[in-house]
Amino acid sequence: MQTTQTYQKTNDFNDILTNRRSIKQYDPSVKISREEMSQIIEQASTAPSSINMQPWRFVVIDSEEGKAKIAPLASFNLDKVMSSSAVIAVFADRKNIEYAEDIYGKAVELGYMPEEVKQAQLDYFKPAYENAPDDQMKDIIMLDAGLVSMQLMLVARAHGYGTNPIGGYDKENIAEVLDMDKDRYVPVMLITIGKALNEGFPSYRLPVDTTTQWK
Repeated sequence: MQTTQTYQKTNDFNDILTNRRSIKQYDPSVKISREEMSQIIEQASTAPSSINMQPWRFVVIDSEEGKAKIAPLASFNLDKVMSSSAVIAVFADRKNIEYAEDIYGKAVELGYMPEEVKQAQLDYFKPAYENAPDDQMKDIIMLDAGLVSMQLMLVARAHGYGTNPIGGYDKENIAEVLDMDKDRYVPVMLITIGKALNEGFPSYRLPVDTTTQWK
């Protein structure tokens, strides 16, 4: 299959931001190495999160067998799933607070905060997170996972790849199909990623005067 010259690697932030598109067709012959995919995820994971708990979890489906396994769960997006280099299933971890000691301990080790600040913050936040009602925790982690998902798509664009966020899929069964604990991990979205066959279509955005109030 012949591709047109589409996205190239770039550090031009305005180009990355304004020319990102939701891609419908990918070149199935182009694969993204796991080394580069790991780099994309690492860069995306600089996104902010509530008390830096980083509740996002990713399952990268980059084999043909893996994509075929999840394809029935995203039947309306079958072409995007099967032609992409990979599908990234984004989940949010209800028990993210289990990583608090790792995160804050490493921050102390790296000199980002003193030990007493770490301990004071953990003493304050850990009980609140451990005892938070499920609906409250879900609100927190879904927001955080949305932030990292958008950042991942922008990072992918900087690497020269197109993406498409998919919300229309079988959220009831995705965790089980991917061998994830469905009671712990909340499905957020699927993101297809690969070399775009075309640059996609621009879309209209409402003007600031419509979406914004000044007080």
